[in-house]
Parts: sequence; C-alpha cells; structure tokens
Amino acid sequence: MIGENLLGPEPTLLPENTAVSQALAHGTAPADVVRAHPESPLAWAELADRTRAEGRDVEAYAYARVGYHRGLDSLRKSGWKGAGPIPWSHEGNRGVLRCLFALREAAALIGEDAEVTRLTDFLNDADPSAISELENR
Repeated sequence: MIGENLLGPEPTLLPENTAVSQALAHGTAPADVVRAHPESPLAWAELADRTRAEGRDVEAYAYARVGYHRGLDSLRKSGWKGAGPIPWSHEGNRGVLRCLFALREAAALIGEDAEVTRLTDFLNDADPSAISELENR
C-alpha cells in the first residue's frame, strides 16, 4: 500500500510547550517553572540538570525520574505505544529525551548500572543521535 510505513511506527512528535521554553530562556528558576508546569518533562529535565551540576546526585535522580514519567505520559497522550522513533530534531521531543538522558546520567552516578543500560537502549531506539546530541550540548 502506498505511504504505508513498513519499518515500524511513525515518529512521535510532541507539541512544544513555549511557555516553559520561554520561562527557562528568561532565567526563571527551574523549580519555579516546575511549580507552574508540573506536567512538563522539559522543566523537570532542567531541574535535574541543575541539581546534578550542584553535586546533588540523588535529588537529580529523583527529579529526572519524575520527568521521565511525565514524558511517558506525554508520549502516550500523543499516540506512542511504547516503541518507535522520538526524533531529537523535533523541538517538542527534547524535554522527554533530556529527561531520559538526565535519568541515565544520574543512575550512573548512584551506581544503578542496569538502569543505565535500559535508558541507553531506550534513547538509542528513540533516536540514535540523541545521546551524542545531548552529550555535546
């Protein structure tokens, strides 16, 4: 059939939350952005990243874990069925991918090796370029 995707599910493209992006770009504290937008994986990812940068690994892990679950909620609401591409190139997906990466990084810091492996696989399945994009940002 013409147009049928024979390789698997179509990419999931989440809507961008411009209110969150703008608040973070204007220097609003990530904790304040989370309070205003607790559903936003991007807000949780930013909070996890900042906390990890301060050396608070366990808290970073907890924040990234919340963002991970918020991200799964967002993906499912957009039709994701547990597999398929989540392209980094689509701005709206970056919060979810950042949460996956932040959780992976925090899991490594606390020695949760099985979680690191699982999240590496998840990120590679979502977008093979995601890890390198996130490591180089």
